[in-house]
Amino acid sequence: MKSNLENNFFTNNRQNLFFKTLPNSLIVLFSAEQFPKNGDQYYKYRQNSDMFYYSGLKQENTITLLHKANDSVKFTEFAFIIEPTKKMLTWIGHKYSKNEAMEISGIDNIEFLEKFDERFQELIQKVDNLYFSHKCNIRGIQYSHSAFTNWLSSVKSKIKNRKILDLDPLTMDLRLIKSPIEQNLMQKAMDITGKTFLDVLKFLKPGVHEYQVEAEILRGFLTRGANDYAYPTIAASGSNNNILHYNTNRNICNAGDLLLLDFGAELEHYAADVSRTIPVSGKFTLRQKEVYNAVLDVHKQIKNKILPGNTIRQLNLDAQMLIQEALLKLKLISKFDIATQKDENPAFKKYYMHGVSHFIGLDVHDVGNKDTVLQTGMILSCEPGIYIEKEGFGIRIENDIMVANTPIDMCSNIPIEADEIEEIMNEER
Repeated sequence: MKSNLENNFFTNNRQNLFFKTLPNSLIVLFSAEQFPKNGDQYYKYRQNSDMFYYSGLKQENTITLLHKANDSVKFTEFAFIIEPTKKMLTWIGHKYSKNEAMEISGIDNIEFLEKFDERFQELIQKVDNLYFSHKCNIRGIQYSHSAFTNWLSSVKSKIKNRKILDLDPLTMDLRLIKSPIEQNLMQKAMDITGKTFLDVLKFLKPGVHEYQVEAEILRGFLTRGANDYAYPTIAASGSNNNILHYNTNRNICNAGDLLLLDFGAELEHYAADVSRTIPVSGKFTLRQKEVYNAVLDVHKQIKNKILPGNTIRQLNLDAQMLIQEALLKLKLISKFDIATQKDENPAFKKYYMHGVSHFIGLDVHDVGNKDTVLQTGMILSCEPGIYIEKEGFGIRIENDIMVANTPIDMCSNIPIEADEIEEIMNEER
């Protein structure tokens, strides 16, 4: 469970956080929960992104405490980990020693979990401010993190005279701009994703099941060194193209249909996020190619707008107008439809109902919001689509773009032109 990142990466992240926090403060970070799958198994564990960002510790049941005194130049840092037992090591396997946790994180003070309450009680007396994530470190999903909420309830009386502050805005500012180390990791994740896409182009044929495509993708990720996929793979054939977050992946891929893929490798917790729509038979119909090229044209135009100073909100507005023009040319809507549309239900929305971009990083939908002003080094998706339920297919195309004065397409090596996709697929037929 050791990270390939050097501990100075995590130390620097904590030091950057230090400069954003108030004096006389204490920061508490809890690891992600484990979720039971059945009577004696848990779902595969994935560390909370903030915990990983600040410590590199991937293990469950971990807590970090960061203390900033009034006159300090850096945090006094503590991490609390599981104390391994013989039974645990026999049934579950390796857990960090104190020395390993120190080596991974760069945190000098490593103690077992039983010491956390004692250390917290000691430090809370010295501070005026207490920071923690008000969302239990899960962004956009509301749920009750039992370890965190139980702890918070138990210390309520002891912290009532302290100012409670939200850690999330500070973390968001730090995580939004990717360092060269992060950019490199994400590029590797995208390269793994791209090479795996080539596997799929050569593998796909009529009669293959969607789950076989999913298996081919996972095989490609793992054999190339990815830790996992960054999110459940969407392998949506035929009319399933039109289900935005389809991941049942059980149907047969039939001749003449399209297969919409939305997939990405995860490497050291950093995500790739790529979408392609490809012909099961190896060749687009004239209509499919017409719609594909319309979506690709929007993709190219929006990609060039991922510039410093712009926002996702503006990108969305630009994409909507471009999609509207495309729908007119495709004869899916008319000028009359536009003239009589209602503000809350524009004509384009029947065929395009999602946003064109989101931030990507440690989370596939990473920190940041629609009004965050883009800065050099941020990484975003670019994913327009057109979904035509009555014609039985939809198309989405997505690459990951780094903000720069000339936007950097980090997926530029992944085939995207319709003719190129057909050529590669038919090399094997």
